[in-house]
Amino acid sequence: MARRSGRAGGPPRRRHGRRRGLRRRGHRRRGARGTRPGGGAGGGGSPAGETGGPVRAGPDPGAGVGAQGPSPPAGSRNSPPSSEVDPGHEGPARSPRRHRPPEGRGEDMKIGIIGAGNIGGNLTRRLTALGHDVYVANSRGPHTLKALAEETGATPVTVEEAPRGAEIVVVTIPLKAVPDLPSGLFDEAADGVAVIDTGNYYPRQRDGRIAAIEDEGLTESRWTERHIGRPVIKAFNGTYAQDILDRPLPAGDPGRIALPVAGDDEAAKRKVRDLIDELGFDTVDAGGIDDSWRQQPDTPVYGLRGGVEAVTKALAEASPERKPEFSG
Repeated sequence: MARRSGRAGGPPRRRHGRRRGLRRRGHRRRGARGTRPGGGAGGGGSPAGETGGPVRAGPDPGAGVGAQGPSPPAGSRNSPPSSEVDPGHEGPARSPRRHRPPEGRGEDMKIGIIGAGNIGGNLTRRLTALGHDVYVANSRGPHTLKALAEETGATPVTVEEAPRGAEIVVVTIPLKAVPDLPSGLFDEAADGVAVIDTGNYYPRQRDGRIAAIEDEGLTESRWTERHIGRPVIKAFNGTYAQDILDRPLPAGDPGRIALPVAGDDEAAKRKVRDLIDELGFDTVDAGGIDDSWRQQPDTPVYGLRGGVEAVTKALAEASPERKPEFSG
């Protein structure tokens, strides 16, 4: 059953970062380039590069980790919702919309983000603005994240350092880069760490054919779990990166967007749903990781900007059949 992540409350603690440093180098403040939903290495989840959300247009075939994904036209059906910007670049500099965070949220958390493309970058912007202690990493090293750190106040680190002591870790990198993550990556994370997987499988555009997904029938996130050795919570894979900045609304607002959230660990899923509520979005429990095919690319919920009722309906209408354009 769909549940609203219903919390409301006092104003977020403002974290200003050091925006002056950006302006001295002549960066203009502007919105993010069009992006897809989903994740990648060092980034978030779109087919071409470190990304994390839906893509709506055909991605740049063969783009490597850290490459900038193309700008998909809004409304095309065969692209992921949340791709990322080149990890070392500034990305969208538009100020995040602020709303009142949930009451009784508790202590600010240490959050690690692996992937600094569109999804990873915009989550860094929002989570630091809400007062969380964010450590962000990409595949190219902390020195490439200086602009994002100056803008947000986040701490740039190596991939190995991002999960240390973190209560939540977001993995928002291309699927093909998941096997390259260091072994034991989460060994020093906080007890009960929730690992968010924003990834999407784009065999033709970016990832190549993965037999375990196509032949064995593993869901994309179950395949990711097997490689990282940790349970994951699938979220944000069908979310447009710019919506993270532009579309948060208070709990109870009739226009509030809902995101599907799948996972087997109920405590970790609750933690992730609470965080999404704090970010300004409702959530729908999409079941376990073996059910997460319902929110994979080209399903009705993928890239859907709808409320709890619309997302619940879209999940129920999904088909497990993988279409040829999403097969290797």
